[in-house]
Amino acid sequence: MLTVEKQQFELLVGGELCVASAGKYFDLVNPSTREVFACVADATPADVRRAIVAARQQFNDGTWRGMGVAERGIYLKKIASLIRKHAKELVDLESINIGKTLKQTSFIDVPTAADCFEYFGSLEALPQDRQNPVSDPVKSLTTFEPIGVVVCIIPWNYPLIMTAWKLAPALMAGNSIVFKPSSLGCASIMRLAQLMKESALPPGVVNIVTTTDKEAAQLLIIDNEVDMVSFTGGTQTGREIMRLAGSTTKKLSLELGGKSPNIVFADCHLEAAVGGTMSAIFMNQGQMCTAASRLLLEEGIYKKFMDLLVEKTKKLKIGNALDYQTEFGPVISREQQRKALQYIDEAVQEGATIACGGKIPQDENLKKGFFIEPTILENVTNVMKVAQEEIFGPILVVMKFKSEEQAIKTANDSLYGLASCVWTRDLIKADRVARQLEAGTVWINTYGGFYNQAPFGGYKQSGFGRELGHEGILEYMQTKHICIDQTPEGKPLVANWF
Repeated sequence: MLTVEKQQFELLVGGELCVASAGKYFDLVNPSTREVFACVADATPADVRRAIVAARQQFNDGTWRGMGVAERGIYLKKIASLIRKHAKELVDLESINIGKTLKQTSFIDVPTAADCFEYFGSLEALPQDRQNPVSDPVKSLTTFEPIGVVVCIIPWNYPLIMTAWKLAPALMAGNSIVFKPSSLGCASIMRLAQLMKESALPPGVVNIVTTTDKEAAQLLIIDNEVDMVSFTGGTQTGREIMRLAGSTTKKLSLELGGKSPNIVFADCHLEAAVGGTMSAIFMNQGQMCTAASRLLLEEGIYKKFMDLLVEKTKKLKIGNALDYQTEFGPVISREQQRKALQYIDEAVQEGATIACGGKIPQDENLKKGFFIEPTILENVTNVMKVAQEEIFGPILVVMKFKSEEQAIKTANDSLYGLASCVWTRDLIKADRVARQLEAGTVWINTYGGFYNQAPFGGYKQSGFGRELGHEGILEYMQTKHICIDQTPEGKPLVANWF
């Protein structure tokens, strides 16, 4: 079994690692064992303000935004290199902190974060000035500039990946950043803060603060020196951020909750669809905003599909996230465990039946951790609470459908619209269904393909704005119109109006 030595992490402000002004720390708990494995500096409002001032001074000074794209890229590629150099350490920290299996942190999270920094750091150009074809005798240009001071706030479930998704494009666009990870899951990010200092980024370009203080967190949203907030997290918190940001009318990008449908047609590749269904709900114990937690299964293959799905789910090896044999780890906290069990109980009361799981594992080795069995619920209707609300846990609800139209209608009958899956060998049908689904991402015969070149974001109450791709760069830039008069002798009509 792997172990991680207890560590202490500080804030990164103005290019320096520093203690919080009140000298306080909060503990990080290993959800597999409930043991404290690290402590992190707990920022006060004064610390947050220092971080904002450092970012503002850097942006106003122009050192970072004045660099060429290639020069900024050198720093991002150095960060990518440092992530790869310290990959084993980051893998362990992410697993011990989140409960994510070593298989996932080793093969997905850490490499994806490094690749994202390298991809954006390798861009040869940002969005270019564009001349607009207007009929008047003027030269009309659309130009793109960095927004300024950007606050980035992320949840605990994918710290390294979401850090890269936000920092890499925002930095390449020329902004200065104040970054706040979740106080539940930030160990890997606080180690990344140390690597950021090692990368020799100019002071104030990236500032990383952690806090359990609500007033300190709110300051990041309401401070006049902040130009934009990019937030990933729950929909309810997103609404509160919108309310707070309204006081200073700053730009927002919100990637919020989801209740993603997974539509499986009878003509699918059965084993691939079963495997994909399991990945779409049980990776990271279902603690994913894109978790395909609603399985819509065509009647003709219902029993055959469910028999195989339940059989394979029951065989998943539940265990400590730091055990290489583990396939399914704990949820992040006692509260998440309690919440998931409550959803299961309420669903059963509403008429759902448990096909498998639904309990805390009885293994003595697991009793200290925040474990819950991977759970599949049948006889669910789309009006049930368990089918409409985001659970953020390993609970799959299954519903039958008879027709393509019914599947689409049920899939879209949700407040959310983040992602969706379609499984069928008929690619014409797949395309037809995909274009009718109200979701920012549709995966066909796969799940979880995120690419640095392609945008990611939601419809409806899953938020607005996009990460990654060309759109991800534009998210962190302002658009300006420059209009240059070109009338003969420089005497436009406006000069003779009065």
